[in-house]
Amino acid sequence: MSEPVGSVSALRSAYLSGATTPVDQAEHVLAGLAGQDGGPVWISTVAADDLRARAIALARDSDPADLPLYGIPFAVKDNIDVGGMITTAGCPDFAYRAAEDAPVVRRLLDAGALLVGKTNLDQFATGLTGARSPYGSCESVFGGGLVSGGSSSGSAVAVASGQVSFALGTDTAGSGRVPAALNGIVGLKPTRGLLSTAGVVPACRSLDCVSVFATDVGDAVDVLHAARGTSEADPWGRALPAEGASGGVPGTLRLGVPRAADLEFFGDVGQGERFDAGVRRLRTVVATARPVPLDDFFAAGDLLYQGPWVAERLVGLGDFLLTHPDSVLPVTRTVLETGRRYDAIDAFRGQHRLRELRARVDRLWREIDVLVVPTVGTTFTLDEIAEDPIGRNAMLGRYTQFANLLDLAAVTVPNGFTDGGRPASLTLLGPAFSDLTLARLAAALVGGGGEPPPAVAAGDAPPAAAQALIAVVGRHLSGESRNGELTGRGATLVGAARTAPLYRLYRMETPDGEGLPGLVRVAPDDPQGQPIDVELWRLPSSAVGELLAGVPAPLSLGWIRLHDGRDVLGFLCEAYAAGPPAVDISAAGGWRAYRQAAAGR
Repeated sequence: MSEPVGSVSALRSAYLSGATTPVDQAEHVLAGLAGQDGGPVWISTVAADDLRARAIALARDSDPADLPLYGIPFAVKDNIDVGGMITTAGCPDFAYRAAEDAPVVRRLLDAGALLVGKTNLDQFATGLTGARSPYGSCESVFGGGLVSGGSSSGSAVAVASGQVSFALGTDTAGSGRVPAALNGIVGLKPTRGLLSTAGVVPACRSLDCVSVFATDVGDAVDVLHAARGTSEADPWGRALPAEGASGGVPGTLRLGVPRAADLEFFGDVGQGERFDAGVRRLRTVVATARPVPLDDFFAAGDLLYQGPWVAERLVGLGDFLLTHPDSVLPVTRTVLETGRRYDAIDAFRGQHRLRELRARVDRLWREIDVLVVPTVGTTFTLDEIAEDPIGRNAMLGRYTQFANLLDLAAVTVPNGFTDGGRPASLTLLGPAFSDLTLARLAAALVGGGGEPPPAVAAGDAPPAAAQALIAVVGRHLSGESRNGELTGRGATLVGAARTAPLYRLYRMETPDGEGLPGLVRVAPDDPQGQPIDVELWRLPSSAVGELLAGVPAPLSLGWIRLHDGRDVLGFLCEAYAAGPPAVDISAAGGWRAYRQAAAGR
């Protein structure tokens, strides 16, 4: 494998600065795929010439400032349709050629993303191990025979190994979270319906979600924003309501922590220690934390495979199982065939029981905002899964399979490693449409973007040198005239980002003729608010005062709301300076894009 592709934010910065092109990245991806086609990660890949043609067209016809995912390589789990490509759902005899893109794929392509191919999965998205596929079993990127997690195994490994910047999976029982945990990446399972499931081979259609894998929380949220939207072909779709679009501030949140009696690590002491360490870190970020019982969560999760919802898996596959008895893996068939035990009376009885459980859980959300759980209680090797494929699969799903039944959103983040070298992970859960609140807390836990800080990777001590995250919008951008004021004080670039659509950008005249950009916040209900491109830099906290002293009026440092809901320090402009002779350049989307347009580029 060649050098990993960059993260979404890193590639976006590189494109905006001209350091790379989509054509360069297409060749880089193809070099990394050499020998991979047909392997356990990929079921099929886009033809090399087609990938190059897409990259050439992007470079020729589009501006990186105009497309949020310009030139970003991504993968799609092979139960999601891509027009002209084969969809297998992990079963060769079930395969068909898709006539059109699933809406969620089309939105990503329209946002400028580069599709690389379709990834391996547990057959018919039934399993949490990554070991139930006729195309081979994906191993975790951490090696040692460790399972990769399923069912979105290939998508997670493609991201974690650096073959793509992000990937789509699906999540019915935990398939967007368990693979993230076992490969040390972020897994975002949105509220059901935010990402359209039209063009997705159903597992349990009433519960299915499309999920996102990325290397940091901000990237996952950027993909969510680009991909979300309702579709006429999807009766299960839901729009994000206005009250969910901003998200809660981590320091105001009430955290729920499972009672010790409800935690089960299946004898894995190391996973228990890592969970305790993660909770200690979370307690320093939130306002309050209190113990909560998990009985109702577990009771809801049990309904998925020990109740009538397993019968829902037969709705689209029952005839295929009967007409192709030898085409389905034995363990997959065993799970699916249990659905034939249930009748309509069982279905209504299950619905009534779930309604009771959901009502009790809903009352809990009046007392807490977020619940933290281990993503998995323990880990297994491929050989260990083979010894007990159904029982150990259930262990992997203990903390995941209740989420969609209870209509919860979830974000999974890395939580270091056990002393034995196994990856650990946390999942943050909240009620429907709490997606951005969860993302903001997850980002605060792992340092606000980029790689987790040392405290997450090893031990519990805070980073040795406190750092501030600074958003810059104009002459402090990389390559611009005042960038040295950051780099000279030890600042490092995190990556590109965008503000929430709450700002206007102005060009104010300066004696040197270069102009000074001014970012002005508008009222929350002002339709003139726009998202504006910024860069995020990490600066030693001790240097913030010195930087502020050199900021000319009418600029100052204040709090800027980002597109993913985070509030970070950044350069703002007092509103009085936005009047004439200042020029409103908000339509350009950012200072660099405005300068390029003004130069005729």
